[in-house]
This record gives sequence, structure tokens and C-alpha cells, in this order.
Amino acid sequence: MPVEPTHTRPAADPGTAAREQTRRRVVDAAIDLLERGGRDAVTTRAVADAAGLQPPALYRLFGDKEGLLDAVAVYGFTRFLAAKQQIDPAPQDPVKELRDGWDVVVEFGLANPALYTLMYGEPTRSTAVFRIGFERLKERIRRIAAAGLLSVEEGLAAQIVHATAGGAVLTWLSMPESERDPALLVTLREAMITTVTTREPAVREPGPAGAARALRAALPGQSVLSDAERHLLTEWLQRLSV
Repeated sequence: MPVEPTHTRPAADPGTAAREQTRRRVVDAAIDLLERGGRDAVTTRAVADAAGLQPPALYRLFGDKEGLLDAVAVYGFTRFLAAKQQIDPAPQDPVKELRDGWDVVVEFGLANPALYTLMYGEPTRSTAVFRIGFERLKERIRRIAAAGLLSVEEGLAAQIVHATAGGAVLTWLSMPESERDPALLVTLREAMITTVTTREPAVREPGPAGAARALRAALPGQSVLSDAERHLLTEWLQRLSV
């Protein structure tokens, strides 16, 4: 009886795996130094010693110190995004989901002050990873808008949420411990919620049909559109409202 050939997945390159393990060990060492001594403590010599390597090995892996700090920031954003993924979507209460997400950002920043400052205090770092996180924030904002509970434009709302969370963390970290008042964080969070959301939904009927009918009803009182634009928009809204 012929034996069917077996197809095996090519074995991973042991050299690549070892290189990634070494990179991770160096990044972990850099984060430890960063958290214990601040950015000035992250020198190539100190990181190499902590990771059990010679400095030239760091240059081969990261190019230079800035390349190493970029890798640290990327790792920080990856950890941060993993923490945000633990938030359960709340389709029945998207405002609660936003509030919980804001708390996760602030808690991460307070638990990892030096790493957070590197991530957000130097905006040129980890641009691609940051963009992923910002897109997830905009998805939460979009769910609030779909529920008729957003009081400002979606892009502006996302910027307000991001700015208040980052400002809360950096302000808290800049203050002497004896002057830190937890009420600051709660007050900023609720001010953000009040600014970007409304208590009563703009449209009570869920889905696009109710929103389309509400907007169509308001069109006659608008003067920013030309007659042709208003006619075209009315036609589109008519299709959506059925």
C-alpha cells in the first residue's frame, strides 16, 4: 500500500529565533533601566552590560541608541494595545466602553511612567503602532456616534480623548507625590465624557434609517448647502430612511 507523502512545515531558522530572543533580552534590559533611572540611564554600555552583551552587538541589532529607543517604544505600544484589548466591547453602552478605555490608558501611564513618557513625549517614535491604537480609539468613537450619543465631530472627539488622557498622565507625573489628588483624574475623565457625548441620543431609533429621517427633517432650515446639494442629499436620505 503506497504511503502518502507527508508535508512538514519548514523548520524555523534557529539563527533568526536566537536573534529575536537577544533583541527581546536587550529591550527588556533597556526598559528596566528606563523605569529605574529614566532615559539618561539607558546608555549603550549600561544596556549591553545588563543584557550580558558587548556594545557592538547592540549596534548590529538596533543600529544605534535611537534605534534601541525606537524598539523600546514599539514594545511599549504593543503592551499597551494588548492591555486595551482586554476591554470588553459594550455595544449597549459605548460611552462606558470609552470611559473604561480612558482609564486603561491612564492606568498604563501611571504604572509605566518612563516608558509612557518615551512613547508619548517623543511623538516621532512608533508612529505606525500609535496609528493602530488611534484607529481603535476612533472605532470606539464611531460606536458612540452610531448610537446618536456623540456631540462633536468624530475626529475631534478622538483627539480630545487622546489629549485628555495623555495630559492627565503627564500632569500627574510632573506633580510632587504629596500634591497628587486622584480627583484630578476622575474630573478630567468626566469632563472629557461631558464634552464629547450627550446624555440623550440625537436619534432614538437605532440604525441609519432613523438618523436619515431626522436629518432629512432638518434640511429645510439649513442654509450652508446650495439648492442642488440639498436636493441630492435629500434623495440620498430618502433612500436610507426606508
